[in-house]
Amino acid sequence: MKAKDIIGKKVLVIGTGISGIGSAKLLGKVGASPVIFDENTKVTKEAVKTKLEGYEGAEPEIIIGELPEDKISEIVLVVPSPAVPLDSALMLRLKNAGLPIWSEIELAFNFAKGTLVAITGTNGKTTTTTLVGEIMKAHFASTYVVGNIGYSYAERALEMTDETVSIGEISSFQLEAVENFHAKVSAILNITPDHLNRHHTMECYASMKENIANNQTKDDTCVLNYDNEYTRDFGERCPAHVVFFSSSQKLSDGFYLDGEDIMLAKDGDARKVMNVHEMNLVGTCNYENVMAAIAMGLAMGVPMETILGVVRSFKAVEHRIEFVATKNGVDYYNDSKGTNPDAAIQGIKAMCKPTYLIGGGYDKGSEYDEWIEAFDGKVKKLVLIGVTKEKIAECAKKHGFNDYIFMDTYEEALKFCSDNAVSGEAVLLSPACASWDMFPSYEVRGQQFKDYVNSL
Repeated sequence: MKAKDIIGKKVLVIGTGISGIGSAKLLGKVGASPVIFDENTKVTKEAVKTKLEGYEGAEPEIIIGELPEDKISEIVLVVPSPAVPLDSALMLRLKNAGLPIWSEIELAFNFAKGTLVAITGTNGKTTTTTLVGEIMKAHFASTYVVGNIGYSYAERALEMTDETVSIGEISSFQLEAVENFHAKVSAILNITPDHLNRHHTMECYASMKENIANNQTKDDTCVLNYDNEYTRDFGERCPAHVVFFSSSQKLSDGFYLDGEDIMLAKDGDARKVMNVHEMNLVGTCNYENVMAAIAMGLAMGVPMETILGVVRSFKAVEHRIEFVATKNGVDYYNDSKGTNPDAAIQGIKAMCKPTYLIGGGYDKGSEYDEWIEAFDGKVKKLVLIGVTKEKIAECAKKHGFNDYIFMDTYEEALKFCSDNAVSGEAVLLSPACASWDMFPSYEVRGQQFKDYVNSL
């Protein structure tokens, strides 16, 4: 299907979150007729109309609860929210009706102008996307940061010009239904177990991530993590020109970490780019994010001097190994965005003091063995909350770690840590789990942590 084929036709938009509303607004502006559907009966039509403020075009149809069968025959395209699994009963029903399916980023790409830089990966997406966004803003006059960060791609697509550079944080959910989506520069920062309750297998999850480079050619660039088995393997069959980065190995071509120096090698010759102490970010995971960001900046033609100037002044993204305060000699770090074990491992690696670690939350089907093993003598006490607390405790015992305690509420966990941590120690919120069993988002979880610390 081509973009022009939906003009004047009905397009089903599933979901009324940021992505769905952005899609509906785009469709209205280009002359399509959005049919907005949400299965959640707690959502009201009035609430949806409020979210549509600024909408232009034919009045959209809003359906809540169940989608009538006769409505399906009127539709020419389906644009589901990233939260809607493509193997759900509703989506299978629509597929069986022969309807094409575009994700929100696919819809946006088909109407957007300019050049796209797209970033995915299990961990590090937000920090890297934000940093790359700042790098692009320092060099290009028209830039947009979109996707899972800030505005939906669809809502901003029609504002873009041929000179625009868009930087997108792209999730595996958004990459499930892409067709023409084509980034000039892409990156897969890493692929580790996550969202297996949605994708079921690592092979399926990895293939969704790889979709980010589907339409790239050797004239385009894909930045990949050499240390990650999945991305290293993908580098051998990636259709784009590949630039690797590594925090553990010296590469003959690409970026690598040599002690405390970031190096750039070409044909075996390496030169120092910068020392990690020149930046405000801490932890190996962030050094990897910086290497990826530098690679993407260079691929877009940004001068190295400009890139490094931005890197040196860049501050950590909120909720990602974010230093909050020192209270009574105790350092407090908010890593609420550590929503899976691999991300939380990076939080632990960044600690250099005996640490009270708050972990646990919503169960995404993760295993916690590698996370527990990464404690490496740093974790003084593991304070467990949420649905997964007993599952994590069993894993900890299996690995010989018994310094854990259960807390019934988040508030109790915070108070326990502040009451027991002493000067020279640290308290780290890095749950290794999503927040949805206790909070609407990891942002809310992290903000409550910061509010508590700042009130001490």
